[in-house]
Amino acid sequence: MKLRTLGVAVLGVVGLAALPACKKDEAPAAPVSRSPAQDKATAKLEAPVAESAPQPVTGGGTVRGAVTFKGVAPPPAAVAPSEDPACDGMPLTDQSLRVKDGKLENVLVRVRGLVPRSRPAQPAVIDQQKCTYTPRVQGVAVGQPILIKNSDGTLHNARALAGTKSIFNVAQPPNGKAVQRPLPADAEVIRLKCDIHPWMSAWVVVNPNPYFATSGADGSFTIEHLPAGTYTLEAWHETLGIRTAEVTVKEGETVSASFEFSAGDAKAIASDVK
Repeated sequence: MKLRTLGVAVLGVVGLAALPACKKDEAPAAPVSRSPAQDKATAKLEAPVAESAPQPVTGGGTVRGAVTFKGVAPPPAAVAPSEDPACDGMPLTDQSLRVKDGKLENVLVRVRGLVPRSRPAQPAVIDQQKCTYTPRVQGVAVGQPILIKNSDGTLHNARALAGTKSIFNVAQPPNGKAVQRPLPADAEVIRLKCDIHPWMSAWVVVNPNPYFATSGADGSFTIEHLPAGTYTLEAWHETLGIRTAEVTVKEGETVSASFEFSAGDAKAIASDVK
């Protein structure tokens, strides 16, 4: 009798152990109902995640203007064609001074100093296409990283320099993965170059605030959503130097600003280099 009782007990334990396996074929349990208080508590916990998403900046005023070049621009130096087939279509003249119809391209116009309101900073993108950096000149806010792409079917290396100080040197294989790098907050002007294709250059200007723009082929620039106030604008060009102007911005209004560089600036800088 004792053996039979023990056998029944063992079978009972085995049966209980097998129950979880059998539940695979059972219908799923009904969803657990939640009270309004529980839903509210969950939403409160999730709220910080939703709030961390970048929000578009609205309001403020606009600064709009143009950068001009007075006089006759010196002819650009020739760049020898590359034997690298991936470079076909590259510019065959130096791109540091681009003037068309008296309008100056690639001038970085920025608001100097701290500004109470700022915009979300996504990485600034620099691409390498036909052995040329695109864009050649752009601004970034302090703490904003850069994302360097290589869309060419050839090897590049992106070397970043602040003056003569090397910040980083990244090898980028053909059509390789983009590389993101931070920039030092204490460096204002950073040059990117490729040692493999030495004519390749790009400039990144680091600014305390995210209010800046680069002049286009028609010399125009626009800075939007700038809080009302009086500011110093600075126009920076890689070979012609700096110009400044004062502007007063009003909420919801557009103010004009203009900058002029000249052929004399180019000659003076060339003389200093020699």
